[in-house]
Amino acid sequence: MRAVELAVYADALAGEAASLSARAERARSRLRQAAIERRARRELTESAIERLAALGVLGAIDERAARAELRELESALEALAELQSWVEAELAGATSAA
Repeated sequence: MRAVELAVYADALAGEAASLSARAERARSRLRQAAIERRARRELTESAIERLAALGVLGAIDERAARAELRELESALEALAELQSWVEAELAGATSAA
């Protein structure tokens, strides 16, 4: 029974890791988009920039918040990976003992 419980828990952790990884990728994507917007601002006319900003097309990304979120997610993923390794080792021990 212990092996089954560990396997179910390992599966739940894998799902959580996938979710955190997807959120981290979205944060990275926002940062890449912000970089593109910075480059575009150097090339566009002031009038175009003002109109696009008024529409919410430019400047909608809070880079500081996105970077902080990414750091937090990466830290959480590292901790989760440590827990997953421990659970997998426990599962291997429980499976071999059975």
